[in-house]
Amino acid sequence: MKLLRRMTPALALALFSVPVVAAPLIVIDAHGGSFKAGQKIDSAKPITLKDGERVTLIAPDGKTITLRGKFSGLPMTSAPAATDPKQALAALMANRNARTSRVGAVRGASELAPLPQPWLIDVSTPGERCLRPGQQPIWWRPDAATSQKFSLLPSDLSWRSDFEWVAGQHAIPAPPLAKFDGQTSFVIRMGQQEHGITVNLVPTDLDGSALASWMIEKGCIEQADALLRQIDRDQAAAK
Repeated sequence: MKLLRRMTPALALALFSVPVVAAPLIVIDAHGGSFKAGQKIDSAKPITLKDGERVTLIAPDGKTITLRGKFSGLPMTSAPAATDPKQALAALMANRNARTSRVGAVRGASELAPLPQPWLIDVSTPGERCLRPGQQPIWWRPDAATSQKFSLLPSDLSWRSDFEWVAGQHAIPAPPLAKFDGQTSFVIRMGQQEHGITVNLVPTDLDGSALASWMIEKGCIEQADALLRQIDRDQAAAK
């Protein structure tokens, strides 16, 4: 006890503080400030957010953390409760199914066949899609009962590419296209219908649950579901 009384506050803090283990965090989304999507930050270093600024981060275990300004401190220890990717996905799926039931819809086309692989690009409905950098997309449809033509155009309508599925065919590899940026939007035309999809390139240093979290945040829900199912299968096979 005498020794403790002789300690300076700084020495006591150094001896009894729990060390912060550094972990890389990836910025998913940022509004205001100097953070950019895809940026990697150190969880052991404090960050500062001004009033109105917001940043969403992915931890190595795949959980997401959202911080809002005014904020100053370590992103991990001072963050609100993180979100588990599987729980987030289950909630999103439940909300989507509830909305479908409320409008009295029959089973949707996407329910006829769940996405069998995470990197297939479903062009049958509008929305966000995710793609690994360097990969050419594979266009996919859930219902392959009949032949079907569709056209793909960039958002500026500067060119057009035509495709046709034969009966029984779910997927068509895309021919080499212009280089994808971080986010690329397309217009899909099928018969008299037209809708848009946006392809988001995933960060190269994310994998597993962290990658699934990033995809969920971007809105690639079916692809994140397929990725988590693939992770479960791989884990079961490794046992």
